[in-house]
Amino acid sequence: MVNAKETWPLFNARPVRFQVNNKRKSKIIQKILNKTYPKVPIPLNYKNTFTLLVSVLLSAQCTDVNVNNVTKEIYPKYNHPKHFVKLGRKKIERLIKRIGIFRVKAKSIYYLSKTLMEKYNGKVPNNYSDLEELPGVGHKTASVVMSQGFGLPAFPVDTHIHRLAQRWGLTNGKNVIQTEKDLKNIFPKKNWNKLHLQIIWYGREYCKARDCFGISCKICKSCYPNRKKKFMTKKA
Repeated sequence: MVNAKETWPLFNARPVRFQVNNKRKSKIIQKILNKTYPKVPIPLNYKNTFTLLVSVLLSAQCTDVNVNNVTKEIYPKYNHPKHFVKLGRKKIERLIKRIGIFRVKAKSIYYLSKTLMEKYNGKVPNNYSDLEELPGVGHKTASVVMSQGFGLPAFPVDTHIHRLAQRWGLTNGKNVIQTEKDLKNIFPKKNWNKLHLQIIWYGREYCKARDCFGISCKICKSCYPNRKKKFMTKKA
């Protein structure tokens, strides 16, 4: 009979090497990102946790710049769930009509606000289970609110992070859930909140979707100095 304790190292030898390699790369990546972005700007403008939640919801399939241009005219007057419940769906639609799929988003904002008033006394809950039960709120949106709204450790994965994590060999790119899990295992928990923003900005400015392709930016060249062919990533 084979001794399980004797076989365990054989089955785990490959993952251990994988982790060590990623730990080395993680130090390179963090060093470059910290030098490039010592202070990280928040992409979305907001007044409180509720308006952050609304802005993240609006940012789906829309640029942060467009969201900020629209919300700068809304938040000075409407910045609490009770305001949006009173407005109603049609008026919310008119306020956000310059944003993509505005009717769907207006519906989510209305029912989201209604739920917050009815169940949470107008306050945004600070846990994943309650956040993800709110209309229009998925795991990524909840993670942003947990991180930027409440300052709790989270690693929201958007399309930029999903793409770069693959280019840097930190995940297999199976899906965003796997990418988030892999990144959390590689990087220190205390760095997650700043790091996910640094990666987003780096993906927008240096390791773009239609540029670099894993061979030209500083991080890609540092992690894979011998890579010559374009690296094609899987979509989120």
